[in-house]
Amino acid sequence: MRKWFIPVALLAAHLATAQNQAPVTEPVKTKAPTNWFNLDYSADKIRGVSSEKAYELVKKRKSSPVIVGVIDSGIDINHEDLKSKIWTNPKEIAGNGKDDDNNGYVDDVHGWSFLGNKDGQNVDKEGLELTREYGKYKKLFEGKAEADIPADQKDAFTYYQELKIAYNEKAQESKMMLPLIENLLKSYTEAGATLKEYLKKDTVTAEDVAKIDKTTADGKLKRAIAAYERGFQMGYNEKELQEAYDHYKTEAEVQLNPDYNARQTIIGDNPEDTKDHNYGNNDVIGPDARHGTHVAGIIGADRNNDLGMKGVADNVKILVVRAVPDGDERDKDVANAIRYAVDNGAQIINMSFGKAYSPQKEAVDEAVKYAESKNVLLVHAAGNESQNTDVEPNFPNRKLKSGSEPNNWIEVGALSWEPNKVANFSNYGKKGVDLFSPGVALYSTVPGSKYEELDGTSMASPVVAGVAALVKSYFPKITAAQLRQLLIESTVKFPEQQVNQPGGEGQVAFGELSNSGGEVNAYNAVKLALEWEKAGKIK
Repeated sequence: MRKWFIPVALLAAHLATAQNQAPVTEPVKTKAPTNWFNLDYSADKIRGVSSEKAYELVKKRKSSPVIVGVIDSGIDINHEDLKSKIWTNPKEIAGNGKDDDNNGYVDDVHGWSFLGNKDGQNVDKEGLELTREYGKYKKLFEGKAEADIPADQKDAFTYYQELKIAYNEKAQESKMMLPLIENLLKSYTEAGATLKEYLKKDTVTAEDVAKIDKTTADGKLKRAIAAYERGFQMGYNEKELQEAYDHYKTEAEVQLNPDYNARQTIIGDNPEDTKDHNYGNNDVIGPDARHGTHVAGIIGADRNNDLGMKGVADNVKILVVRAVPDGDERDKDVANAIRYAVDNGAQIINMSFGKAYSPQKEAVDEAVKYAESKNVLLVHAAGNESQNTDVEPNFPNRKLKSGSEPNNWIEVGALSWEPNKVANFSNYGKKGVDLFSPGVALYSTVPGSKYEELDGTSMASPVVAGVAALVKSYFPKITAAQLRQLLIESTVKFPEQQVNQPGGEGQVAFGELSNSGGEVNAYNAVKLALEWEKAGKIK
């Protein structure tokens, strides 16, 4: 699922206001420096991953190109900062309508989409996996009493009861949030119109509002000032409110609608048939490539073209695999996407997606083990629900149904640029999360050769994938298992440091949020790789 989320500060503030209570969140006081995730704490006093410093250690070495698979919503392969970094299939002739390399995928020049059909139609929006599972079991058990359930269906009925509770809770939350956000958007938009007319400006800043003489303002203007001051304080604006409204509207109409099934209409396959691999199309951009394009830029946007921003890795080729709709991804597509990326040479795969249910987990597990057998590192975002994933699992994950854990998986939580602050939305886990990485206000590429700041563990994961690619490019013989170990061992560790508890109040020792108690660091990773190479550990 593309985890767009409305800032917690906004929700808390608005809900508190609705109940005539004081907001419980702190105002936003600072702005993230551009390129902060590449910066170095000792030089810049910003806890980035020290990318620039890392390159000083390898400036006399040659690098090898690293193929990084990005399984996501799609990527704008024509973006000014990415077009030179997009993988091209050397065995495929573009546009001839043939499967030149005989891999089952026609004209897969820059990758493949498992969300389309041969006529060029694409799945954009999808339901939540919770909704799909609830709808499936509802058809079997709705209206039936437990006493009427055969013994061999008892477990399934219990599962249905759990799904029903979770679905109803989610539906109720959505039903509450949509009108709240709609009203807030309406009042904020009206306030903006009032202020723009008064100031004779198209854009209104905090400084503009502060200069208005409130003593002479009429009631309408005072209300507009108050609305904008609240927005400035809590860190939201009209664009973010519109996105929040669109998100909750889609959630209500599509993601929580058990009868919605664009998959059947467009692709027509059986999503539960995980042995089926040959479907989709070569449209790797898709109907909404914002999320995937942003992820790709963080990993490897051109560092030498003086445009926009710099990705972490300087010698990568991005292999695009579209498998993540606006909604929850299907296990079948995830499994096929991993296999496709591996079979086409990906050495590292970034997976900035996740969900609460995984009905075909065995298929994904098999793909993960396949990647492990082919020496491919998998980097995965921990999720944005402020949850302990040791208790509330986020799928996919490295804990296989067999009980084993592969050695090629790294799970990533998100940090803010602010000192000693974990992203409030970030999932965490003493066992399940390996390390943390910059994930708040990351400035990166978006479609149309534009750039934007976005938040999420979806942004933290590609930072780690970028660091992994940086190391791999200068130390090509390092294995996926070694790369995972190196990234964890070389983290900047501050396990005893007190940080904010994600999703809650109070403080917690940073070491309780991951198994490393640290943040990924490119300089430390390269330094350790040099030591391992000297010791003969990397051969």
